[in-house]
Amino acid sequence: MAMARSLRAGLRERSRRLRGLRSVGMTTAEYAVGTLAAVAFAAVLLAVVKSGAVMSALTSIITTALGSAG
Repeated sequence: MAMARSLRAGLRERSRRLRGLRSVGMTTAEYAVGTLAAVAFAAVLLAVVKSGAVMSALTSIITTALGSAG
């Protein structure tokens, strides 16, 4: 009887530790979704930066910065 209790206690402890490990990091599916979200955000950001208004604003900022540096 004592051996069975000890075995159950050991299994409970192992189960607790494994549950803790599962929540430590992201799973493969979560990494895939996170990567897709990052790529989608990068594509939107690239489209915005390549637009005419943003491109001219960035050019103006860079020209002004280079002009005041020299």
